[in-house]
Amino acid sequence: MFSFSTIKDYQAQLSEGTTSCVEAVQYYLQAIAAHQYLNAYLEVFEEEALQRAEALDSLRKGGASMGKLHGVVVALKDVICYKGHQVSAASKILEGFTSIYNATAVEKLLAEGAILIGRNNCDEFAMGSTNENSAFGAVKNGIDPSKVPGGSSGGSAVAVQAGLCMISLGSDTGGSVRQPADFCGIVGLKPTYGRISRYGLIAYASSFDQIGIFSQTVDDAALVLEVIAGADDFDSTVARQPVEMYSSQLDTSKKYKIAYFRQALEHPGLDTEMAASIQSYIKELQSKGYTVEAVDFDLLNYIVPAYYVLTTAEASSNLSRYDGIKYGYRAALSKEDDLTELYKQTRSEGFGKEVQRRILLGTFVLSAGYYDAYFTKAQQVRRKLVDTTHKIFSNYDAIIAPTVPSTAFKLGEKNNDPVEMFLADIYTVYANLVGIPGISVPLFKHSNGMPFGLQIMTSHFDEVSLLALSRQLMANH
Repeated sequence: MFSFSTIKDYQAQLSEGTTSCVEAVQYYLQAIAAHQYLNAYLEVFEEEALQRAEALDSLRKGGASMGKLHGVVVALKDVICYKGHQVSAASKILEGFTSIYNATAVEKLLAEGAILIGRNNCDEFAMGSTNENSAFGAVKNGIDPSKVPGGSSGGSAVAVQAGLCMISLGSDTGGSVRQPADFCGIVGLKPTYGRISRYGLIAYASSFDQIGIFSQTVDDAALVLEVIAGADDFDSTVARQPVEMYSSQLDTSKKYKIAYFRQALEHPGLDTEMAASIQSYIKELQSKGYTVEAVDFDLLNYIVPAYYVLTTAEASSNLSRYDGIKYGYRAALSKEDDLTELYKQTRSEGFGKEVQRRILLGTFVLSAGYYDAYFTKAQQVRRKLVDTTHKIFSNYDAIIAPTVPSTAFKLGEKNNDPVEMFLADIYTVYANLVGIPGISVPLFKHSNGMPFGLQIMTSHFDEVSLLALSRQLMANH
């Protein structure tokens, strides 16, 4: 019977001939069929995945060397383009649209032998923290299907959590990889802004978006990052720094110097049991020789407002292209109606309520009368956050914080209060505002039976320290 623990172990089994890529794909196809009620997948590439698996098995048996991700079964969030396959951003406005090219991350996965098994459900246009905003129905948490999986990459998180693939890719604009990873009890990595090309990622907020990785282990996340990171001529915002061999730099005995935000752990919105667990864990780290110190961070209450002003402004601009003319959904109107009416009807019918809310908010903050009061002020907050972050990392190797203020809540529980939903992002949006890498690692279990993680952040392009420290903490807890 096939079972998966890590990519390294799986590839060792392939080399020994004790399993095959076909056997792995068949296992996941059966698992996906058995867990349809979770609604994690919008489409499964069954026939194609099996054909790819057969081809890889033949190559290996013929003596060909294995790529870094040879036979690794990967799922893609429905905002990442895969040539010849549908991509809808879980929105009616893109329903039936087929991508005409591959995202750069997809090209790199395929070049190293990965098998793409399907596309995952998500919040529409990656806007949401619960995966209830999809035009194709909510995703359910695999631990307790009455609860949300987190968002916006909820389908990708559940696919890894429930054993429906080995690895999945999501996108993280303000926590959309780390937060669902926390709710689902898995590893969720958001690299430095620009570390992975955004070419082929449907844009929400272009100065925040970053492709991220879901896995069961830090080792697997490191290996996938090693493959998909790097320069790309198709993305002018991608970093040119060389890609380090992350997977071979995880072993270290270094006792890191770690900061935590006093205001984050004392925030009234943080679940008291979670706060107590993290405080206790800090003492445990100190007893093991780590330096863990509180730093004052008086900008915490400005983070969420600044984030929502800037991201909605960028979204209102980015989503203006969905007008019913070039591609995607178009409203049915009579010949007497004019072009403006076609735009209005198409966008009203094609976009869901949360996307409409954010487009309207973004258009408002960009309007002539309010631009300086909101958009300019938010940019100033962002600048101040970047300066503060540089100061912190001049003294510390890493920052730790809660990933979320509570464990996964019931489906529908927060649907009537968008402000409460926005505040669920209080701990994750910081890393996106300043562009640093962050990860959520599953360390804790709440008395309500749900997992919760610890968020770790390091300085720009210091994914080596981020991954090595994360691996240490998971191994020693």
